Amino acid sequence: MSEDFQPLDSGLIPRFAGVPTFMRLPQAEPEQVEVALIGVPFDGGTTNRAGPRHGPREIRNQSSMVRRVHHATGISPFDLVRAGDCGDVPTNPLDLGDSLDKIAAFYRRVREASAVPLTAGGDHLISLPILRGIATDGPLGMIHFDAHSDTYDSFFGTSRYNHGTPFRRAIEEGLLDPKRVVQIGLRGGISDASNFDFAKQAGIRLIFIEEFEARGVDEVMAEARAIVGEQPIYVSFDIDVIDPSFAPGTGTPEIGGITTREAQRLVRLLRGLDIRGADLVEVSPPFDQGGITALTGATMMFELLCVLADSIATRRPASAPQTMLA
Repeated sequence: MSEDFQPLDSGLIPRFAGVPTFMRLPQAEPEQVEVALIGVPFDGGTTNRAGPRHGPREIRNQSSMVRRVHHATGISPFDLVRAGDCGDVPTNPLDLGDSLDKIAAFYRRVREASAVPLTAGGDHLISLPILRGIATDGPLGMIHFDAHSDTYDSFFGTSRYNHGTPFRRAIEEGLLDPKRVVQIGLRGGISDASNFDFAKQAGIRLIFIEEFEARGVDEVMAEARAIVGEQPIYVSFDIDVIDPSFAPGTGTPEIGGITTREAQRLVRLLRGLDIRGADLVEVSPPFDQGGITALTGATMMFELLCVLADSIATRRPASAPQTMLA
């Protein structure tokens, strides 16, 4: 166990005290850690209800409630890997293109440091520059939890870069292998009957909420794992996959979603996959109630951290314990 990368002890420093960081971890540079917790305060891709730019700060606040050990799996991620809060990516709220470039450059640095990024957004467009930064060795697979496919072509006739288009652009740019992409929890009305045509033609596996309900968590995740296989993947979790009765603070809520308990089970079943990065996006504090959505986001990030830590520790050579890595 590395004593330098441990959360603040709530028995010594109360949870409401101290500098707010993700899960009360120390501030760090990507080169110092194996898992880099990162905020991307950006919502320049939002088409309707803005606010996710404030997500990382509030998720940090609510993540003070995270404890050390996962109650179901027994994983203590802070004892398995060096994890730290690597701060917020610089963004430009007045220039979408400049923001995308800045985000991609930051994640290239994370990739070069051999750290695995765990990101709090931000709207869902941030996944595109993150993938630009980390998918340097070829296209990744992806397991994507969302109410929406985010594979549309454009909005308002000309806007090809927004939170409804990141994965279409990622496939076009060769960052994702569509035959190894699974989208879980899709639902809600669509603006055009052809909205899912690109995803279907590209070979993405679409699992709508009705199929999810009929088959259940275990069966759906068994199929998802079979599709992505043992090759590297990315995980993207949009908070709006969860029913808005559990997570109201989001820009594009859709009723009829999954429960928070189902969300936890879904993420736990990622264990053992080769995950090269993950994000939790679309938490919008201005629409939240009592911080419940930000708390849900922070808790789901802990679930993801446990899976990442277990994967890294399992794959780490026996001759290179995490306390000795450069």
